[in-house]
Amino acid sequence: MVNPNPAIEAQFQRYGPAYRWFVTVGGLMGSMSMVLSATMVNVAIPSIMGAFGVGQDLAQWAATAFLTTMVASQLLNAWMVQAFGQRSTYCFALAFFCFGAVICASASNIEMLIAGRIMQGFSAGLIQPLVLATVVAVFPPDRRGMAVGVYGMGVTLAPSFGPFIGGLAIDALSWRDIFIVPLPLVGLAFLMGLAFMPSKKFSWRLPPFNWSGFILVGLALLCVMSAIGNGQRWGWSSDRTLLIFAVGGVSALVFVYTQLHAKNPLLDVSVFRDLRFTSAMFIAFAFGAGNFATNYAIPVFVQTVQGFTPTQAGLVLIPAGMVLVTLIPLSGRLADSVPSHFPIMLGCVVFSAAAFLLSGADVNTPYWTIAIFAMLSRSAIGIVMPNMGKVAMSSVPADKLNQGAGTYNFIRQMGGAFGVNLTAVSIEMQTARHADLLTATQTSDNTESLQVLERIGELLSSGGIPDAMLSHGALDYLGAVIYAQARTFGFQDSFFLICFAFAIAFVPAWFLGRAGCKA
Repeated sequence: MVNPNPAIEAQFQRYGPAYRWFVTVGGLMGSMSMVLSATMVNVAIPSIMGAFGVGQDLAQWAATAFLTTMVASQLLNAWMVQAFGQRSTYCFALAFFCFGAVICASASNIEMLIAGRIMQGFSAGLIQPLVLATVVAVFPPDRRGMAVGVYGMGVTLAPSFGPFIGGLAIDALSWRDIFIVPLPLVGLAFLMGLAFMPSKKFSWRLPPFNWSGFILVGLALLCVMSAIGNGQRWGWSSDRTLLIFAVGGVSALVFVYTQLHAKNPLLDVSVFRDLRFTSAMFIAFAFGAGNFATNYAIPVFVQTVQGFTPTQAGLVLIPAGMVLVTLIPLSGRLADSVPSHFPIMLGCVVFSAAAFLLSGADVNTPYWTIAIFAMLSRSAIGIVMPNMGKVAMSSVPADKLNQGAGTYNFIRQMGGAFGVNLTAVSIEMQTARHADLLTATQTSDNTESLQVLERIGELLSSGGIPDAMLSHGALDYLGAVIYAQARTFGFQDSFFLICFAFAIAFVPAWFLGRAGCKA
């Protein structure tokens, strides 16, 4: 069978049937290196906070900036491939990613680090859909399911091993080296891309692109995410915060309006007229948010609250990743025989239960208990993902499958960016609130605190600390204990909010079933 793409057919003539595996492996290396980089940084958040003297609300931008830029740049992928071809786009994205990695590794301040992560996120947004489309194109229709499964397994495993690899790098070297660790894999992917990615003859006549829509969606994401991430420091009711929220909201509304009337929209918002598709998008946003939020929060929690090393923090998520990889193909088979809204509702309940259990974790919670809670949350994602994708794709007309797939992926990844940002802000806000509440209880009537101060004073005195320093030392210790307890409560409240969000996500899952019955 002749491939309709002349560039791909030329590669088959050159390399034979094995070409499809050459390009799949090369593309998967690039995709996996991007996903590794997206998740490796999660175990470095405490180190970044210490290195630059910033709070978690600023340090989390090392993760959020990557995800937000990746969401926006995915909309640019189709135009880049059409204008420059798969090979040039792929190799450019990998080179740009490496440049961003060098900037991150040498960053002298948090702003420079965030700029490097923006560059890396831009590259990841170009790479992900490009590789998937290429893998689908090189396999015959009767083997594309297997090919997509191979791709999905690779990019699903990477987030689970990312924090572990990052932890090893931090413990053996430093937090800066986590940005350099993926580069050998990126270099190999670059060489394989030069050899195996289909090429296109460059033309100065570039295809049309909806630049106004791209600028609007980028501005909307930038403003809303910035206002959420900085609202606590600027003041939620300050003119600055309200103005940025307003600009983001107006940009989003204008974007939707222009897409409804554009000849070649970046996102075909008309697909939301189907209630099943709209319900699936609500759930996709929620599960994207929950997946990335817990991937972010669990490593930070076990390091800052439980005192785990970065390597130990990364290890917590590996069993959960293995559960997810095992469940996805099984759930995919189940999706063909069971109405999709049933497993989706089950997944909402399971993820909500996992988040609720995490909301009770503290400094004394055993390692394997945290790992089991993480496994429970990933089992929910494994149950939901194939069914959610099936519902989304079966809800759009055949002539709009590409638009539906692009919208589905965009919404899911956008949920991930919002999930990390909101979770980090929630942890900081709740920590500050509990610190104030606990500090207010430290009065002369609090006999327990007075006993602690007396006992700490005795220990410091026996250690040779001068009498003049005993009071200050005991108070400093008590302050550290209060803040540690407040941070624990902050994480617990944030996990409970995730639990509540997934309880709400059960509602669109129920509507999904009602819409299906009516259809």
